[in-house]
Parts: sequence; C-alpha cells; structure tokens
Amino acid sequence: MDAIIGFINDLLWGTILIYLLLGAGIFFTLRLGFIQFRHFGHMFSVLKHSRKSDAAGISSFQALCTSLAARVGTGNLAGVAVALYLGGPGAIFWMWLIALIGMSTAFAESALAQLYKVKDEDGNYRGGPAYYMEKGLGMRWMGVLFAIFLIIAFGLVFNAVQANSISAAMNVAFGIPDWATGVALVLMAGVIIFGGLRSIARFAELVVPVMALAYLLIALVVVAMNITELPGVFSLIVKSAFGLDQAGGGAIGYAISQAMMNGIKRGLFSNEAGMGSAPNAAASATPYPPHPASQGYVQMLGVFTDTIVICTCTASIILLSGQFEPGSGITGIELTQRALSHEVGDWGNTFIAIAILFFAFTSIVANYAYAENNLIFLEHNHKGGLLIFRLFVLGMVMFGAMGELPTIWAMADASMGLMALTNLAAILLLSGVVVKLARDYNDQRKLGKVPSFDASKYPELHRQLEEGIWDKKA
Repeated sequence: MDAIIGFINDLLWGTILIYLLLGAGIFFTLRLGFIQFRHFGHMFSVLKHSRKSDAAGISSFQALCTSLAARVGTGNLAGVAVALYLGGPGAIFWMWLIALIGMSTAFAESALAQLYKVKDEDGNYRGGPAYYMEKGLGMRWMGVLFAIFLIIAFGLVFNAVQANSISAAMNVAFGIPDWATGVALVLMAGVIIFGGLRSIARFAELVVPVMALAYLLIALVVVAMNITELPGVFSLIVKSAFGLDQAGGGAIGYAISQAMMNGIKRGLFSNEAGMGSAPNAAASATPYPPHPASQGYVQMLGVFTDTIVICTCTASIILLSGQFEPGSGITGIELTQRALSHEVGDWGNTFIAIAILFFAFTSIVANYAYAENNLIFLEHNHKGGLLIFRLFVLGMVMFGAMGELPTIWAMADASMGLMALTNLAAILLLSGVVVKLARDYNDQRKLGKVPSFDASKYPELHRQLEEGIWDKKA
C-alpha cells in the first residue's frame, strides 16, 4: 500500500500537478488580462464592503476568514522552513511568484463557485467545485469524484495531521500529554462544528485576523531589530532563485531546479490556489457588490495574504536570525522556533507553540466546513448523514493527536493531488464563463455602476443556474 501511494504522489506532485497548476495560473493570468496586478487595489475596495450578509449566506469577510483559516496552517510555519532547507533562500522567490500567478486561478474558481451556488434544505448557500462540475459542465460524476477526494483529504486526514502538529507542539513547549491535548481539541472543535457553517464563519472572523496580525507584528519586530540586514536578505533570495550565488555551471542548474521545485511545491501547498478548497467557502457568501466576480477578488486577497504576507514573515524571521544552516538537519518547525528564540529570547518557543495551536486549530474547523459542504452535495443538498460524519471527524482529530502519521500524510497528499487534478480540469473547461463574468463586472465598473449580475442577460448560463439566486430583482 505504501509503495502504491508513494508512486501516485511521485507521479502527481513530481511532474503532473506542479506543471498543471503553474500552467493554469499563467493561462488565467493571460486570459484575464493580468487581473491580479491591474486590479490589485480593487481587492481592498471590495474588502471594505465585505461585512454584509443575509439569511442565506455569510458575509464575504467571513468567507475570506474561513478560507484563510484553512490556508494558514502549519505549512506557513514549518513548510516555509522546509522549502528554505531543501531549496535554499531562492525557494522563497518562487513561492512569491507562484502565489502572484495563482491569484488569477483563485479568482476563476471562486467566481465560478459563486455563480453556480445553490440553497440547501435549510435555505443556506452551498457551492464549490462539485457544484460547478454538475451544473456548469453537466458532469455530476465528476463532482462526486471531487467531493470524495476532498472529504478524505480535508475532512478526515488533514484534520488528523493538524491535531498531530498541535499535540507535538504542546508536548514540547508545556509537557502536556498527547491524550490530554486530543481530548481538549475534540471538545473545542465539537462545540464549533456542531454549531454549523455560521458558527465556523463567526469563529474564523474573530480568530483569524488576530492570529495573522500577531504573527505579522512579531515578524515586524524581528525585521526592525535587523533592519540594516534586510536589503541583503532580499538580494540573497533573488540571487539564489537564479543560481547567481553558485560557483559553477552544474551547481547553478541544480540550485535553480531545487529552488524552483521546492518553492513552487510549498507555495502551492500553502496558498491552495487551484486546489478547489477555498471555493467551498466563497460559494457560501452573500457578496457585495452582488456579482460572482466580487468573490473572486476577495479570494485573490486570500492567496496574497497567505503567501506574500504570512509566509514572508516566516522566511524573514529565519533568514535574519542567522539560524539557517544548510545540511545541519535542522528544518521544519524546529528551525522556525530556533530562529524566533534567537531573536526575542526563550519565549519565542512558547509563541510558536501557541501560533501552531491557533493556526492548526482554525484549519481543523475550516477543513471540516469544506468537507460538510461536499457531503451535502453527495446527499443532494440534504443533511442526513451529518451527525455521524461529525463524530467521525472528531474521532480522526483524537486519533491524530495520539498517533504517528507518515502513511496517513502520504494518503492526504495523494487525495489532495487527485482533487486538484479534477478541479483544474473543470475550471479550464469553464474558462470562457470566467472571462464572461470578469468582463461583465468590469464593464459595469467602467460605467460608474456598482456591479450586479443579471443572469437573464446570459441565456446560455441562465438555464444552468439555481432558480432565483441570480435573477435580477425588480
């Protein structure tokens, strides 16, 4: 079994997916006219009006925080350190590049999720890749495959992995037994999960901004303490990305390939652009402006925040501290903890442990929200199996807190890879719809209007959409 899973992962993540995700990002960047650069400021304009919601949907700000809760996890603390260790400082440059390119992919999948959303039996908005596969492409079988892959990866396995990271950090920092951490996580997660999607959105809205700002503040303190060295660090990142700090031709080629592969791979893992996860949150929102494309802008900001802001914080702390030593064997969360402790004292270890607790715990509840969304898709928008599923998810949290997870982590990689492959095929097939939405939105902006979507103007789309959601109100 391990050999089969390993082969699938090597095939997916070693070749196919990296090039496909990169290619999709470049494709949408070109087709949408470099939307993430031309309309960079507009992302923040949309965010200013993102607190509105209604009885059917959460606010755009809550949707952003929910997607950030899932995106921002241990990968932002440990994953960046691994990318640095394996790919050198140049890996950070390629992480930045893949995020900037991936912002256009995030726009595409989130706008589609908004367009093809439906209402469940309680009148709440539901949507995501499984829904646009069924409605936009007429391929329910494809949506079923995607939903199964996502439930395995995000609903079950990733939650076990996040719980494992929390229990390990709590044990090292405070000596808390794994079983005690597991019980506490199950109780806390249970309260939020059983409250449903709105409870998860409210939790994310409160915790994620505080969590991100605290980490950003610590990084700024470290930067201020080493401000004279900052230009040298950025110079090192750029030079390493292109092998300019290497001596010979062979060394240059190897250095560039290692920096590219590790930076792109870790960047994709971190920001999830094109994976098909964040659109599940995007579809649940009542957007303002009332147009599917507005949620695309909000979720582009999520990719930017995750990688360009939070991952850069971790990279800055490590590179400015002088604790980065290639070949030393010190990598992952240990390297991040050593770097911060070196700069601010022993309490840096405690801060990283607490940061992992918040980053990973918010990922658990947001990952569950994605899985719930796809379970409801499988049940044709009914909630019949939710109780059993919630108990199973909490069981995986307890299992993860107490177990060793190498095989399960490999299964998560395989499942997420298959999920991303399915989603990328769908959004590329629906790329014409994405362009149509972006053009409709921005044509209205040019006329000085607040963009709103009228499905009746697009008969070819109107018949695919849930009745009443995008019909223009008199």
